[in-house]
Amino acid sequence: MGFDLDMTLADTRSGIAAVYDELSVRLGVRMDSAAIVRRLGPPLEMELANWLPVEEIAAAADLFREIYPDKGVPVHTAMAGAYEAVEAVRAGGGRVIVVTGKNIRDAVGTVELLGLAVDEVVGSVFGAAKGSALARFGAAAYVGDHVADIEAARAGGAVSVTVATGPYTVGELRDHGADVTLGDLTEFATWFADWRRRDELR
Repeated sequence: MGFDLDMTLADTRSGIAAVYDELSVRLGVRMDSAAIVRRLGPPLEMELANWLPVEEIAAAADLFREIYPDKGVPVHTAMAGAYEAVEAVRAGGGRVIVVTGKNIRDAVGTVELLGLAVDEVVGSVFGAAKGSALARFGAAAYVGDHVADIEAARAGGAVSVTVATGPYTVGELRDHGADVTLGDLTEFATWFADWRRRDELR
């Protein structure tokens, strides 16, 4: 089973906002961190393009990643139902991979801080680019909060399971073609148990 990280397993909003606020001070450029965390999902460089000239993005991204371990990671928290979702998969004999747009260092740091029992972490991939990691791992389903996670599941040959804990509602995720739409991860264990039973009956 594959999971996205930001706003799927981990509530990273306060940490990411703190890093953007610090970055804003250091660069002398106003960035609206509240607006930024309402649309988490796309790669860092895409977000920075909303605030900086193209020639300044690479250096700003480097600085953001320099700040992140101290300012961002320590204040991350688990999303409601995250531990139970991972445990449901493991109790059913499954393995868990986290595939995220976050860079591998900070993704692993977040997973370790939260104590999530996952087998593998893959970072710095977004949308359909997540598909190869999911396929290699053999993920039967991929859980995410963004419409790009639906593309990821499709690319990896996995069932697209979505949670409305990011920038999209259940209806919007359904309209974008998700196979399964959940309000949040507290609904995952029940869905997973039913899905496994149906699979075993086929």
